[in-house]
Amino acid sequence: MKKLLLWGSLAVIGASLTSCDDFLDDNRDPMSQQTVNSTFWSNPVNVENQLNYFYETFVGYGNGTALGNFYFTTMSDDQSGQYGGTFRNWKYTSVPTSSSSWNSPYTEIRRANLVIEGVSGSTMTEADQKGYLAIARLFRAYNYYLLVRAYGDVPLIKDVVDVDNSDALYGPRTARAEVMDYALEDLNYAVENIPTQSSKTQFSKDLANAMKAEICLFEGTYSIYVAKNNERGKKYLNEVVNSCNAIMAGGYSIGDYALLYNSHNGALTSHPEVILAKCYQQGVFMHSTVDWTSGSTPIAGISKDAFDSFLFIDGKPKATTSENTDDAGVIDATGKLSIAAQLAVRDKRLAATIYDHIMYQDCPYQVGNTSNMTSTSGYGIKKYNDNVTHSLSDATTANKNYNDAPIYWLAEIYLAYAEAKAELGTLTDDDLDKTINKLYTRAGLPTQTVAGLNAINDPANNMGVSSLIWEIRRCRRCELMLDNDIRYWDLIRWGKLELCDTKKYPNVVLGANLKNATVDFAKTAEGYMDPRSELYGGLDRVYDKKYDLYPIPSEERALNPNLTPNPGWE
Repeated sequence: MKKLLLWGSLAVIGASLTSCDDFLDDNRDPMSQQTVNSTFWSNPVNVENQLNYFYETFVGYGNGTALGNFYFTTMSDDQSGQYGGTFRNWKYTSVPTSSSSWNSPYTEIRRANLVIEGVSGSTMTEADQKGYLAIARLFRAYNYYLLVRAYGDVPLIKDVVDVDNSDALYGPRTARAEVMDYALEDLNYAVENIPTQSSKTQFSKDLANAMKAEICLFEGTYSIYVAKNNERGKKYLNEVVNSCNAIMAGGYSIGDYALLYNSHNGALTSHPEVILAKCYQQGVFMHSTVDWTSGSTPIAGISKDAFDSFLFIDGKPKATTSENTDDAGVIDATGKLSIAAQLAVRDKRLAATIYDHIMYQDCPYQVGNTSNMTSTSGYGIKKYNDNVTHSLSDATTANKNYNDAPIYWLAEIYLAYAEAKAELGTLTDDDLDKTINKLYTRAGLPTQTVAGLNAINDPANNMGVSSLIWEIRRCRRCELMLDNDIRYWDLIRWGKLELCDTKKYPNVVLGANLKNATVDFAKTAEGYMDPRSELYGGLDRVYDKKYDLYPIPSEERALNPNLTPNPGWE
């Protein structure tokens, strides 16, 4: 495969190959003509050019001024409001005419099917064919996963379909379980046949296993908690364990937490934890994530609920710790509200995620290479800016940021492994030692045993699961906070999106403790910032079960009357 470090150039090329949003329109697909002649597909350059588009699946920190999947995906219980300081509602509140969540995956599925058909009929050696087919099948599986987790049942298109073939293009939705089983076949083929074992910037067997672990963890836990099919859940969770074991045997190791998010100009490829990185380069290919979290535009801060989820350094939650739990900011020598003392007694990942001063409307905070920052919750987002490498101009200007984005990395694998084993009832102390105890150590927390996690019994557990499962979910939340839209989809697969209801669970919209503040802001009787009253015009986000699935775009239903709507979106 061709080495490809800077993926953004492909987005420009890809744009010229797509037009109408409707996946029934042939012109939106990888090529305007169905190229199936053997000569074309027997040329590795032609095949690799098509496969390289799949890199654009990984949004990372975004391309140019476009928003990325880190920080910007604010629909969860981890962030209060959204970037720009406005109210954050559900991802969809009405049926859209069209949606990239539906169209884009089908574009890539058609691309994959074209490659599969073309390569299968080429004159390449069997070994070369298998390598290319494996990559195409990997991304076909991944895009079906994106569709299924968002929409549930979706049309399953297995082959290149002529636009005049009404039976295939205008058929009904396929049951989600059937689609995911088909995707699993593709995943297993990819793991078996991608020739490169590991590469931090290219398609590899390790990448295939990481993607398989993600997909199977979703399907396994969704089967248990939403579909109520334990046997199916176990099948997929065992696949998670197998994929994680394969990666953990590959020589990766835990590295510096901050450098996962603050390595620059391709340096992330040297991080021992990284499986795949999206690399940026100053002056060539850049993004805007640092700008949005370091400039004067209001930051979407983490919620009080997210802040409270971090354990204290004695390894205990807020309800049972012996550490000082007073979380009110204290006026320091600069006249600003400091929470440095509060961060010092918490999981180190909290201090790596937010700044040590509270910032809000009429009480901004500036440090290092940032502008005067304000936050919807008082907690500013530090995670993606090391305050050193970027100049003030680069850090606070759109399309001038060049830190690399992790796409898959070892911590995700450790967390998936521990969760799968816990759900299977087979988690041991040895399993903890080789996975999340390494994350606890990096976070400055005491290591744990299975019995110890079972004994914590945090009163804040509102998910109806065992203490063991709750603590593993907590570790996942804190480790991956604000990353890659992970928290939202975790809540979906656990059947717990209702925890984002701001009326039932007000801590998901509240912010920092302003008890000692000298600058006014709306707050609760206990002193916690209330952006709902101050910034959001009293708006609330009220849960309805229909939000568990996206609405199918009306344009698609008009084109294909056999596409029945999701419940509640009629």
